[in-house]
Amino acid sequence: MALETGSKIWFGKIVAVANPVPDLIMSWWTYQQLRLGNPKSRLAIVEKLSQEYDVGAVGPLIFALQDKSPEVRCAAAQALLRYNDMQAVEPLIGILRDTVPLARAAAAETLGRLGDPRATTPLVALLRDADLVVRGIAVRGLNRLGWQPASESDRVLQILAMGNLHELVAMGPEGVGHLLETLRNGTPNKQYAAVKALGQVSDPRVLPAMKEALKNKTSSVRAAALGVLERAAEPEIFADIEPLLEDDTASVRSAAVDAATMCGGRQAVPALLKRLKDTSWEVRQAAAKSLGTLGDTSAVEGLCHVVQDPDRDVRESVIFALGELGDSRAIQPLVMALLDTENIVRNAASSALYKINRRWDETEAALRSLPKVKSALKHNDYWVCQAASKLLEVFRVDVNALKNETAIVKLTMKSGPSPVYALFADLLFDRDRDLRLAAAVSLGRLRERTATAILTTASRDPDFSVRQAALSALTALE
Repeated sequence: MALETGSKIWFGKIVAVANPVPDLIMSWWTYQQLRLGNPKSRLAIVEKLSQEYDVGAVGPLIFALQDKSPEVRCAAAQALLRYNDMQAVEPLIGILRDTVPLARAAAAETLGRLGDPRATTPLVALLRDADLVVRGIAVRGLNRLGWQPASESDRVLQILAMGNLHELVAMGPEGVGHLLETLRNGTPNKQYAAVKALGQVSDPRVLPAMKEALKNKTSSVRAAALGVLERAAEPEIFADIEPLLEDDTASVRSAAVDAATMCGGRQAVPALLKRLKDTSWEVRQAAAKSLGTLGDTSAVEGLCHVVQDPDRDVRESVIFALGELGDSRAIQPLVMALLDTENIVRNAASSALYKINRRWDETEAALRSLPKVKSALKHNDYWVCQAASKLLEVFRVDVNALKNETAIVKLTMKSGPSPVYALFADLLFDRDRDLRLAAAVSLGRLRERTATAILTTASRDPDFSVRQAALSALTALE
């Protein structure tokens, strides 16, 4: 319906305006500001027009789509969404060719919501856009328009834009070709998705592509490619995998351990032994598990050296691997692992010993560990003391007599001429590390030669600082 002069649409209703002349002046002033104002003022005008809900604002907003400032163009494209005016469709289609991705994205969003079928073909072309966000918005807009791919190429464009690369697998060799192209030239996220999708197909082109992907700059892509190669388990691939055991990223090194195990078999053992000293506990754990799986007893010595790894989970995996290997050389380290501070590690050591020899407690290797087990009765950790007590019972040692003997020795060492000597001597066996350290230092300052025996005992303290203080005190007494 044509409007009379001086009428205006306001929230869907036609209302009369007393005098149209001020509106004409205002429209002229708006165009002048959009032509001659600075970028900041032009942006302010566009933002103001977007809030007026006045059909008279559509013309200036369309005019602002040609502004030199990308911020103004983006704001104008977004503002036109509020008016639902179809005369904006063609100008917005022109913005889809804008050099700024944000402007193209704003125009695509508005066109999709306007719902005009004229936008369908330009939005389909936008599926090839270099910007990931723009492609995603184009897909959403086409879905609102009810668009369905008319050809195989359009279907591929839709899948690539949506990121559902696994759907290309169902397209057979042609789909694999598109995945390989994405792996070569796609964004890091698309490359990762392409590797995952390619891992589901059996195509002769996949393995060479995965070997090439091992050189990718993105760590997640390298790790995913290693996962595909691990499942392939081809021995000739081991040479390509081995360098990644030294990768800068821990997740890649961990994936390389698994892939090297499957592809290299026992030839991977030397390289895996090096990973037992890796800075990442995940890599050390993966290496220990792999060495146990491979069953090569040449790894026993290397595993025995890391039974006391700082990480509990690594220690457990190392002990489990030694149990799987079943070599008697592991008995003595495993007996000492029965004194671990973690219950889960002690249980793993017990199971591993029974796997190696059900009568392990009668072996010479186990008996050689008795002195260290006895000394563990004086450990500061309650659970280690308890574990040592139970272990000595397995060796049929009279634990109570041993404890009484230790108490007598301590009492003898604590006797001295100085009135504070007994106090410091007692603190030297305290559970608190700082108190033991202070007692060792103080005994050195007393210069009591009778402290030699007790300081010698303290020189074997579990804490390095206490040991150093005891040795310094002994030096002072000489």
